Amino acid sequence: MSNEEYLQVYRHSLCHILAKAVIELYGKDVQYAIGPQIEDGGYYDFVLPEGKNISEKDFTAIENKMHEIIRRRENWTRKEVTRAKALEIFKDQKFKTELINDLPEDEVITVYYTGDDFVDLCRGPHVENSQELMSAAFKIHSASMAYWRGDEHRDKMQRVYFYAYPTKDELKEHIHMIEEARERDHKKIGAQLELFMFDETAPGMPYWLPRGWQMYQALLKYSREVQRRHGYTEISAPLINNKKLWLISGHWAHYLNNMFIVPGVDGYTSADTDLEKLYEHPDDTSSELKNTKLLKGSPVYSRDNIDTMAAKPMNCPNAMMMYKRKNRSYKELPIRYSEYDVLHRKEKSGQMNGLFRVQEFRQDDDHTFVMESQIKDEIADIISIADEIYKTFGVTYRAELSTRPDDYMGDIEVWNRAEADLKEILDEKYGKGGYEINEGDGAFYGPKIDLQIKDALGREWQCGTVQLDFQLPHNFGLTYTAQDGTERMPVVLHRAIYGSLERFIGIIIENFKGSFPFWLSPYQVGIVPIRPEHNEYAKKVEDILVKAGVRVEADYADRNMKTKIKTFKNYRDPYILVLGDREAAENTVSINLRGGSRQLQNVPLDTFVRMCQKMNEEHSLELIDEIPE
Repeated sequence: MSNEEYLQVYRHSLCHILAKAVIELYGKDVQYAIGPQIEDGGYYDFVLPEGKNISEKDFTAIENKMHEIIRRRENWTRKEVTRAKALEIFKDQKFKTELINDLPEDEVITVYYTGDDFVDLCRGPHVENSQELMSAAFKIHSASMAYWRGDEHRDKMQRVYFYAYPTKDELKEHIHMIEEARERDHKKIGAQLELFMFDETAPGMPYWLPRGWQMYQALLKYSREVQRRHGYTEISAPLINNKKLWLISGHWAHYLNNMFIVPGVDGYTSADTDLEKLYEHPDDTSSELKNTKLLKGSPVYSRDNIDTMAAKPMNCPNAMMMYKRKNRSYKELPIRYSEYDVLHRKEKSGQMNGLFRVQEFRQDDDHTFVMESQIKDEIADIISIADEIYKTFGVTYRAELSTRPDDYMGDIEVWNRAEADLKEILDEKYGKGGYEINEGDGAFYGPKIDLQIKDALGREWQCGTVQLDFQLPHNFGLTYTAQDGTERMPVVLHRAIYGSLERFIGIIIENFKGSFPFWLSPYQVGIVPIRPEHNEYAKKVEDILVKAGVRVEADYADRNMKTKIKTFKNYRDPYILVLGDREAAENTVSINLRGGSRQLQNVPLDTFVRMCQKMNEEHSLELIDEIPE
């Protein structure tokens, strides 16, 4: 048995111990449902006798009971039983009875006894004796509400979670990591620093507050600077498009359930429902859908006058239209269309998670049109951009090649050629075996290279992507005139480095724990005049810094200096300037560095301005904490 297999057995066995402990503590009337092992431990679902409830104050008692049960060194016995016998064993357990009745007729039904007084319906495997769990390192960490089988119309249950690891040191390390994750939680820090908010009026769509929007704009500015050096041009296109565009692109057939539909004037006031129903049941001939038909696997209206619109989930089709607006020559290629427009993708409510999974976002998107002979050099340049940007944020990444999915569009030979091109590029950049192959996870229009970045907690996030596309140029009839005068089809490279800016911001909030590099901080300098008579000099300093491209906030109110400083400290401004008589007389600034442990006194104002400009220009990760000579 491998270590991973043993860990699963170990955790699953502890789920049974948890169930037995709860029954012993809360009585035989406890209804116990299911208890699987999960990534870092396990859980069990219960319905307790009326009036009883498990809360944090009960965790220690349950843990102690679990240890007591383990110390009994009871045998674990597996038995195969008939359906009738299983129903007899669990006649007082409604959830087990339902599970038994739902099993296939030919299912081998097994139960596990822990000692003589606890039995559970389970496939196993488990430990042979509880003494194997004597060194178990586990901790109950939460109890929450759950619904039986995830159905909000079914029984409401209590779900008790625990962490479990082979050793106390591993458990301690995991708990430390969880606590660190809570401290870094971007939702918590985002609220503290007043970066963004969410509201039920726009589920999964962030409201960017002034401070957060400053940081957002700094990210965009940096991206634009890099792309300008690499020959990109920026475009913007409509946020909603007629259904006809999405039919051509293939999104209507492949992405409809993730799109926000805007009903037109064709009489469908509930287009969302009708279209989803038709998408799931294309042969439906009910009166509600009598004006529809299936075209190339896509639900469309049969009438010529189609007014239904959709908010764009991707920028690709609009970039195709911009390319197509005039005849193109090989001399123009590559054409690089950078775009930062707002996108909307419909998500299930349970999948949304702060900035990590939203329904409205922007990407540092690009669609580059190339000849096949230019693919290799262009992708190499894109990878160099990724290297530069990720290094700026101090993050590492690894590459994945995602290949043809089941619902691919186009000719399989074209797909094979595209995948071979990407493999050759990755082999040269990272060496054979230096990247992973993710079979079947490509976009429906082409294979892709995904760049997985690692955050401060060791988690991986797919941010960057390069997608090679032979399909959309075909669908949109894109051409260019080759050097020999023939008409040929360009290849499109879809590319992003940040990916979703919302997700990327969530990652860097957690990476930097809210203490951002100078160039990225919402406000870079806070100005505190000691008394009202110092406001004039403070305003002079502010104006000079603003002119030098520094983001400044100043507090000119007639109130305690320490209160002003505390406000800027709470916002984690990198530098706080405290200005009084001496600074005004000598044209200097005194600086409180972020963290409060260091101060720089009597820094010439022009020296401080150069310090700020240097960090902005170099996109430094570290603050300058010494006066330059």
